[in-house]
Amino acid sequence: MRQNLQSRNNSSRKRWALLGASVAIGALALSGCGNQKGQGNEQADSGSGGDGDVTIALLLPESKTTRYESLDKPNFEKYVAEANPDAKVEYRNANQDATQQQQQFEAAVTEGVDAIVLDPVDASAVASALSKAQAKKIPVIAYDRFFEGADYYTSFDNKKIGNLQGQAVLDGLKAEGTDPKSGPVWMVNGDPKDPNAADFKAGAEETLKGAGVDIAESHDTLDWNPDDARKWVQGQLQSAEEEPIAIYAANDGTAGGVLAATKRAKVKPVVTGQDAEVDGLQNILRGDQYATIYKSIPPQAEFAANAAVALAGGEKPEGSTTYKDTPTDFVEAKVVTKDTVKDIVGDQIKAEDICTGDVKKLCEDAGVK
Repeated sequence: MRQNLQSRNNSSRKRWALLGASVAIGALALSGCGNQKGQGNEQADSGSGGDGDVTIALLLPESKTTRYESLDKPNFEKYVAEANPDAKVEYRNANQDATQQQQQFEAAVTEGVDAIVLDPVDASAVASALSKAQAKKIPVIAYDRFFEGADYYTSFDNKKIGNLQGQAVLDGLKAEGTDPKSGPVWMVNGDPKDPNAADFKAGAEETLKGAGVDIAESHDTLDWNPDDARKWVQGQLQSAEEEPIAIYAANDGTAGGVLAATKRAKVKPVVTGQDAEVDGLQNILRGDQYATIYKSIPPQAEFAANAAVALAGGEKPEGSTTYKDTPTDFVEAKVVTKDTVKDIVGDQIKAEDICTGDVKKLCEDAGVK
């Protein structure tokens, strides 16, 4: 078993050589566990095949961001099945409710799962539930959002993503011939409960301030809710003495809220986002949004799946780096503009999803096939 898993992991290294080193996987030890749906889990389902001897709980935070249901969950299940065909995935989504997620986590501990992969709604509220997993020696992986005490962490270098977002704002202004020091820039940040949002904000601020930009207003968007972003921008546009030359938005959802407000007010600042969601890419092709950040989810899900299977078998994964003393694998991200949308179309993002309605002709013009 050790040899087979190592061979598979070497294959992963080759596939994702440009994205980072993969997790080293060792032998698997079989351990029994229950398979009942836990409390607070109306949407629980089992993912990867059969009545296996290993059960891994996958706890994702919400479904407003489309990546979790459409990309993270299916890819994680796929790679768990490849690493151990007899393993099962128990999936739960917290619907942006930290209390519900804690119940789901505790239910997984009670069931006696072999490993837990957690993307927390509120990373600051993890400690209590985590201690219960540690008491039962159930390893826990921090997925996408870091929390102290995790056995392994995989995500993107989120401060670096913030740097990329800030640079995208500068590039968007340059493309319009606008001096970045000529007017105010507003920041629509992510959820303050999400540690990634703080890293995005820090990276973007670093880049923007380094270019002499005047960050005149800043807002933390509760629960990443696009409507909260829309209402804040709408209020600011009604009261501000000067219109913004650009608005940084932490993701494509909040960018959509920003655009709803700016269009209503008939102003057109440079707007950026993140996640390369279909709506965001369509807004880019329409010329409403300048850029987004493309993050390839499959390698992140693969890192987490391999680490979960290894930890469930009593092995310790070795990341390519460490983050706060935790073995870690980061996945690279890149900026996407109208000229490069065509370059990211593939397994994760399909042309037929983007190129609909009024965007169909715009796709042809941008070479999106």
